[in-house]
Amino acid sequence: MDVKTKKDLAVDFINEIRTMDPAALNALIVKEAGEDLAQFFLNYSANLISKDPSRVLENTSSLMLMGYLIRTHEERNTQVKQSGIQGYAFA
Repeated sequence: MDVKTKKDLAVDFINEIRTMDPAALNALIVKEAGEDLAQFFLNYSANLISKDPSRVLENTSSLMLMGYLIRTHEERNTQVKQSGIQGYAFA
């Protein structure tokens, strides 16, 4: 069985969306994130990058990692709600 690392999965996903038709990518964003969240990320990114344009590379990396952490937080939060566990805190 081929077990992929988190990095392998991320690379696969990035390669998939890089070659995706722009309309299909936009539809995926709207379906998975919604217009409000997409706009929030756009504004947050613009604000962060405008504060220090010389650090655009570091900020981009940080934003990608933040997106990953948000996803893992959502998954944990969903698991807690499904299991009925009370008092769970993100650590």
